[in-house]
Amino acid sequence: MVRLEENKHGTENKTIETLPLPVKAYIPLSQHLGKICVAQVKVADTVLTGQKIAGVQTHVSSPVHASISGKISSIQDWPHPVLGMCKAIVIESDGLDKLFSATQTTNISPNKITPEEIRKIVFEAGIVGMGGASFPSHIKLAPPKPVDTLIVNGAECEPYLTCDHRLMIERTEEILKGIELAQRCLEVKNIIIAIEDNKPEAIKKFDGLILNKQYTIRVLKSQYPQGGEKQLIKKILRKEVPSGKLPFDVGVVVHNVSTLFAIYEAVYKNKPLYERVVTVTGSCVSNPKNLLVRIGTPIKELIAYCGLKEEPAKIIIGGPMMGIAQYTDAVPVIKCTSGLVLMNEKEALVQEEEFCIRCGACVRACPMGLMPCLINLASEKEIWTEAKAYNALDCIECGLCNYVCPADRNLTQSIKRAKLEVNK
Repeated sequence: MVRLEENKHGTENKTIETLPLPVKAYIPLSQHLGKICVAQVKVADTVLTGQKIAGVQTHVSSPVHASISGKISSIQDWPHPVLGMCKAIVIESDGLDKLFSATQTTNISPNKITPEEIRKIVFEAGIVGMGGASFPSHIKLAPPKPVDTLIVNGAECEPYLTCDHRLMIERTEEILKGIELAQRCLEVKNIIIAIEDNKPEAIKKFDGLILNKQYTIRVLKSQYPQGGEKQLIKKILRKEVPSGKLPFDVGVVVHNVSTLFAIYEAVYKNKPLYERVVTVTGSCVSNPKNLLVRIGTPIKELIAYCGLKEEPAKIIIGGPMMGIAQYTDAVPVIKCTSGLVLMNEKEALVQEEEFCIRCGACVRACPMGLMPCLINLASEKEIWTEAKAYNALDCIECGLCNYVCPADRNLTQSIKRAKLEVNK
């Protein structure tokens, strides 16, 4: 792991603000790991905030909800922050933000609701992993094998991003209620809240509220990519998740703090996942902020709200290490959009690739113990069986190999391609 320049100072002390409603919301039918959803509305239909507008086809999927009230103006292909293009439902706002009748505050005791009821609510609410993986959360609440530990991921190790940090400070009690719900589903007693040491206020808030709970706060040194669930498990429990396996194979489930907050809102408020906190920052931003944003809001509206010092040379959704550069500011915020980083020309400059000198820097830096240089070579030669043999599928795409490479090789990009080809 590596200690990176954090660049969190622009937003770490900024309280969460609510972005005004978009004029139009472009809601992709795919915002999760798994099969794309099927639209349950048609053009000219009127919808309400929180209403389900797309349903699932398989278990590994997650329904999609309207983030504003208004009229369906179209269902069309639209730019997507991860997939490039994706079918999206376009809602033209009526400006009223009328809630769907089922979306209302309720008083539910986690001691009375059953695990199966919690899982059903989480599924119907369309909750997915909000740390970036976007894995449907109802599945992680029903692991196929017994688990004994729940790790609450509050590391947020990616540079620039502070949305989880602010949520931990401002919504501590709600996150703890989300933890209780997850604990009830998983039937675990060992609960560890992992927070990096660059978030002292969040640590203090949790420490003051868990006095009567048998939770453990584990303060970690700030390192990257410590927030990856396999890295957290190894760091905290000294357990290594085998190649091709998942955390539940070693008796562990990891949930991000934003995901647990969404689980709380789904159970206590009957609120589907139709908004999330997004960090908007970078050298080109006049007033960096943490914004509560409706899903489907085009990122150009977030940029306009925060203002620009200069035109950005690169717009990244996510952080600078694992995020994806965008070709248009029309792409919408989706469930796993944690940040928006705007870089100037100097920061965005792409160095010309040189020949690999076999220095081994990428091998030493890889948190998964892979040989990125050899996977890169197999990818360039399009020898996909060789890429698979070098365990390309185990790559978590953290970007460290690129970061440390003295030859400026595009290692992560070539490994991503290898993973796609191996999975065909």
